[in-house]
Amino acid sequence: MRDHDYDTEPSAVDLTAIENEQDLISAEMAWLDAEEQFGDAIEAGTVCELEWQRLRSSERAVIREALAYVGFRLRRSPTPLRAA
Repeated sequence: MRDHDYDTEPSAVDLTAIENEQDLISAEMAWLDAEEQFGDAIEAGTVCELEWQRLRSSERAVIREALAYVGFRLRRSPTPLRAA
């Protein structure tokens, strides 16, 4: 990991890395939103099946995007790691 000069703009490499992770970042943000709404419903005592479905769906999306991102990274790696 590099030390960053926070007064400069991100490099092309930084922007590419963010772009490659964007689907995972979006899924994680949706999961966070679902968790917040679920917590609000718990506090209000109004948890229903819709909140459960939204939370489970967002969790599955994070898992799916994380696996896709790992697969992407392994395909781009010059020497993919293999089980011994």
